[in-house]
Amino acid sequence: MSTATISMTDGQFTRLRDIIYERSGIDFQPAKKYLLESRLGRRLQELEMEDYDQYIMFITIGPYRDDEFQEMFNRITINETSFFRNEPQLSVFENHALPAVLDARADAKRIRIWSAACSSGEEPFTLAMILHRTLGVRLMDWRIEILGTDISGKALEIANSGVYSSYAVRSTPKLMLDRYFTEKNGHYELDPEIRSMVSFETMNLKDRMAARRHGQWDVIFCRNVLIYFDEKMKKQVVQTFHDQLADDGWLFIGHSESIRDLDVAFEPVDIPEGFCHRKVGCNPAGAGLKLSA
Repeated sequence: MSTATISMTDGQFTRLRDIIYERSGIDFQPAKKYLLESRLGRRLQELEMEDYDQYIMFITIGPYRDDEFQEMFNRITINETSFFRNEPQLSVFENHALPAVLDARADAKRIRIWSAACSSGEEPFTLAMILHRTLGVRLMDWRIEILGTDISGKALEIANSGVYSSYAVRSTPKLMLDRYFTEKNGHYELDPEIRSMVSFETMNLKDRMAARRHGQWDVIFCRNVLIYFDEKMKKQVVQTFHDQLADDGWLFIGHSESIRDLDVAFEPVDIPEGFCHRKVGCNPAGAGLKLSA
């Protein structure tokens, strides 16, 4: 059976779109109908299904509906990421946010970082490498907690393996690549000490209770994810970040994203290419920074 002859009706698209939104918060506008149709066509062929009505029943009332939703989600989303992605923003984290957090937590010697929607783990592992380099021999004196979460179990399998393709490390500075990776048969295996600094968990950003179970964080990264949400879902997620961020914590978002009009009590920090925010009224803890108006 060739899926080239299977078209998706407007009604089928609406039902699929509603299912995806209800489960993940990702909003597919009508203009993206072709995207669902093209990415799910091969899946219908694999399942030997004749139309999208059968598939909709499969993911809603079938015995394997949860597993199939994960499979569908892996196919309709693009997990485009790499180590040390957007280096200027990471420099802001390393040279501004991290010193402020280290200073504020000098007594407790505990740092908690959440990498939300982390895909296959490149982002939280990058943050772990930066912390490892910054603290050096002092690392053993600190309790470091870095959590990477994602809705895709398949992506997290890669993260837990700690083995990556050359494409994933394409943005990694050579010194960091040599220090923290071992090349084997064209793949790059991450240093065990860095791997031990990060834990992973499947989490849906719609699930506010799941986020609350982890308590407060000093730094939250959520980059290039909010662009997939409508305004309602975006506000809900950002409010969750506000609730779970320490009063003097830092939120980093993607360079193409904005939370300015969401009526959530965050203010952008006035650092070029930082794309970071702090709670309204936050004292930057001696970091010499100011919050934008």
